[in-house]
Amino acid sequence: MLNFTKFERVNPNKRDVLQRLKDFNEVYEVFEKNKAKEQSDRCMQCGDPYCHSKCPLHNFIPAWLKQTAEKNLELAFALSNETSPFPEILGKICPHDVLCEGDCSLNTGHGAVSIGAVETHINEQAFEKGMKPKFAPINLNKKVAIIGSGPAGISAATFLLRKGIAVEMFERDDRAGGLLTYGIPGFKLDKSSVERRINWLLEAGMRLHVNCEIGKDKTIDDLEKEFDAIFLGIGATKGKMAKIEGEEAPNVHLAIDFLKKIQKRNFGQEVEDFIDVSDKNVVVIGGGDTAMDCVRTSVRERAKSVKCLYRRDEANMPGSKKEVVNAKEEGVEYIFNASPKAIKLKNNKAVAIEVQKTALSEPDETGRQKVQIVEGSEYLEEADVIIMALGFSPEVPTFLKEAKVDINSWGGIEINDKYQTSNDKYFAGGDCQRGAHLAVTAAADGREAAKEIIKALS
Repeated sequence: MLNFTKFERVNPNKRDVLQRLKDFNEVYEVFEKNKAKEQSDRCMQCGDPYCHSKCPLHNFIPAWLKQTAEKNLELAFALSNETSPFPEILGKICPHDVLCEGDCSLNTGHGAVSIGAVETHINEQAFEKGMKPKFAPINLNKKVAIIGSGPAGISAATFLLRKGIAVEMFERDDRAGGLLTYGIPGFKLDKSSVERRINWLLEAGMRLHVNCEIGKDKTIDDLEKEFDAIFLGIGATKGKMAKIEGEEAPNVHLAIDFLKKIQKRNFGQEVEDFIDVSDKNVVVIGGGDTAMDCVRTSVRERAKSVKCLYRRDEANMPGSKKEVVNAKEEGVEYIFNASPKAIKLKNNKAVAIEVQKTALSEPDETGRQKVQIVEGSEYLEEADVIIMALGFSPEVPTFLKEAKVDINSWGGIEINDKYQTSNDKYFAGGDCQRGAHLAVTAAADGREAAKEIIKALS
C-alpha cells in the first residue's frame, strides 16, 4: 500500500468517440486485474477514512481496496457487497468526484484513488469467476411487499432477503429496475447489469409482478391483508417544465419521456409517439445528469445539432464533471448563463427559444449565487426539438390516501427516523420521500428501511 507516489491516478479507458457514437454500449472499460491492483495500492489506509464517511452507504472502501491490492478477490467481493446492494452498478453511475473520491485524502496533490472503477472491477471479476451474492433461506412466517423496483426497492429487497424474509415486488412498468432501467442510458449502464441483480433476487425467492399498478391492478385492502409490512420505493418520476409560454407545443418533451422511449426502442419494443430527433436541431434545457443523458442520447440518435442551455456557468453545473467532458467530446455545444424566456411557435410547433442572458450574484450565506437576468439581452436559439431536463418531483398516487400515508407540501412521503410513515405498516425510502436525488442515496434508504422493517417484524 501507500504507492501513491509510484503510481499516478488513472481512469478506466474510454471507447473511441467515433465508435461509441454508433451505439448505446458502455463508454468505459472495466479495469483489468493489474491496473486495479495498482490503483488500489495507492490507498493511504487512513485511520479515519473520509471516503467511507462521504459515501451514503458507508462502504468499507479502504478494506476492499487493500484486499484488491493483495489480490484477495473473494474477500474484496464479500466486503464490497456487505454494505451495498449493487456495487458494480454504483461503481459506474455514482458521482464519485463529489462523494468518495471527492473526499479522498490524496486530492491534496496526488489525485484521488479510482474508487468507483475498482469497485466495478472487483464485482465484474468475481462474477466471471462464478461468485454470487449470498442470501438466507426464505422464512415464510413474514412477508413484505415492495412497491417500486428502482434503486430503493431493489436495495430493500436485497437486505430483506439476506435475512430470509419473503419479498414480493410490484412494478407498474413492463420491466424492473426503475431509473436504472429507463432513466439511465445504456452508454452509462448496460441493462444486463440490472437484469442480473433482479434475477439473483428471483433466485433467492423474491416474487416479481410487472405491469401491476397498486390501486388499480391490486387493491390496498388485498395488499394489507397479504403482507406484514409494505415498503414504498416509488421514486420521483414527475418531470418538471419551465413554466414558460409555448412549452405546450408537441415538439417540447420531458426528459424522462425521451429517455424512456429510446430505451424501450433499444429493447426492441414498439413505441407509441416515438421522439425522433434525427437530423433535427435539439436544445436540452438543464444542467444536471439527466440533461447530460439527453444530450448524449441525442447525438447518438444523429441529431443535426445538440445544444445544452443552462442558466448558470459551467462551474455551477450540478451534473457529474466526467459526463460534461464526455458530452463535449461527443459534439455537444454548451450555452452557459442563459435562461429560457419563451418558446416561439410556428403552425403550433416550436421553432426557437427566446433566451435571456444571466449573471450570477455574489454568494449568499449558504454559498449559493442567485441568477440575475441581464436586461435587454434576449435573443433566439433555433430549435426543432426541445427537451426539458429540469428535475423531478414525486408523483402522488391515489393509493397513498387510501392507505392513510401522509405526504408533505411538495408531495414527498413523510417518514420518521425509522423510515416509517403515518401508517406504521408502511415504510418508505428513496426519492419518494427525500425528493429527486442519487441512486446511491436511494440504495442507502432502502437498506436502512429494510433494517427497520426487520426490527419491526421481530
